[in-house]
Amino acid sequence: MSIERINPSALAKPSGFAHATCYRNIVHLAGQTALTPEGKIIDGGIVAQFRQAFSNVLAALEAAGGRPENLLSVTIYLLDIPDYQANGKEIGRIWRELAGTEYPAMAGVGVTALWQPEALVEIQAVAALDAEQA
Repeated sequence: MSIERINPSALAKPSGFAHATCYRNIVHLAGQTALTPEGKIIDGGIVAQFRQAFSNVLAALEAAGGRPENLLSVTIYLLDIPDYQANGKEIGRIWRELAGTEYPAMAGVGVTALWQPEALVEIQAVAALDAEQA
């Protein structure tokens, strides 16, 4: 079994995990928060943090050879579901800007804490590469 571990230099250096793993044509994308390449969570609330976290997911996907339309499922972990819902239109606009309108299966899960205390959102995903991408 050959599992490829993918850690793009555009993301903060991982410690104890891989940003993505790929087996055959399936890519598992690690949970990403609004962490900058320098290892700091950005300020600006849920909308800014969603943009950064989702951009991080897409950077890992791209490093694995994928594109947003390859996403099969996305799980969004949230500290404050009502805040996310209140900003849903802006978050939806960011999604469409970054990934288009081909939506994967999705889940939003309320949590009491994330790994970085300043993080408001974490996004994890699974993608399938096309045969020519794998």
